[in-house]
Amino acid sequence: MGVMGRMNKWWSWSQMLGGMLAVQVFATGQQLLSKVILTQGTFIFALMTYRHLVAALCIAPLALFFERENSQKMARSTWFWLFINALTGITAAMGLFYYGLRDTTATYSTNFLNMIPIVTFVLSIIFRIERLGLGSRAGKIKTAGAILCVGGALTTSLYKGKAFHVGDGHHFHRAAAMDVSNSHMTRGTFMLVGSCVCYASWYILQVKLLKVFPSKYRATLITCLIASLQSAAIGLCIDRSKAAWRVGWNLQLITIVYAGALSTAATFCLLTWSIAKRGPTYAPMFNPLTLVFVAMSEALVLGEQMRLGIVLGTVMIIVGLYSFLWGKKTEMKSLHQSNQGPDELAKSVPQSVEFKPLEPV
Repeated sequence: MGVMGRMNKWWSWSQMLGGMLAVQVFATGQQLLSKVILTQGTFIFALMTYRHLVAALCIAPLALFFERENSQKMARSTWFWLFINALTGITAAMGLFYYGLRDTTATYSTNFLNMIPIVTFVLSIIFRIERLGLGSRAGKIKTAGAILCVGGALTTSLYKGKAFHVGDGHHFHRAAAMDVSNSHMTRGTFMLVGSCVCYASWYILQVKLLKVFPSKYRATLITCLIASLQSAAIGLCIDRSKAAWRVGWNLQLITIVYAGALSTAATFCLLTWSIAKRGPTYAPMFNPLTLVFVAMSEALVLGEQMRLGIVLGTVMIIVGLYSFLWGKKTEMKSLHQSNQGPDELAKSVPQSVEFKPLEPV
């Protein structure tokens, strides 16, 4: 390989690495901004309504440019699956996550996002979409990784340990880093578990949605619009006061625009590009970085105390997730080498990392 070839390879690698790091930075900023405004009392369903309207506006030009020729009339069944897609993956999953984030901490909540591939794996086995594969070395490593992730989640939930602070105590918006009571932590944990189950169900539903509606940009656009309508309808049933739905020129508006433009639209484009270039297992390997970034940022910027239980649980989840992804990648390679048919191969693809039309939260 010549000098130009090595330079092109390095440039391609650096672009991909930069794109995936950007995704994690976007997610980190989203977690911290959301924690601050939710602590200030922002109405969650108003936030979701406005966020996905902004996301739809950002994705609309991409749908018109790349999928203009696919604008055929959609069947009623397609609208039904799009409605279920929005209800499961955004309205329910994101709503529960925001309530869990409000009642706990950003670091604690992010731990549960890394549990989504594992919960998806368990549901896939229950519904016989995926095989456990304990007969192979890769299957054993994959299963051990899943068990380690669950152990990490239990550690962060049940074991507190010694508390310590990072930094000198001068923090931005210290009011957001409130002390979480045990009752709120328990309620928030149940909300986060429910969010994980909804997200996992949503990834499994993607298989059906992509069959009936393969246009990824249009599917994301319509899903965002439907989710915005669903959030508005539920929100109006809970709180119709003007104060709950008012948005001023403040941090709430910044969070809404940030979430719609970067955490949804830009993240979707970067993930789609990554999956097309490097396959489905490349992007998820960077997800634990969000947990590290959020933990450090929350401690340094918001002044949130770190606990030994969260640190130990975080390490277990990161190691378990990487073990799970490595085992899955090895399993996929062995399937390719055995020249199995496309039907068998499709059954073995983990729905948690096969396609990500929207980055969770």
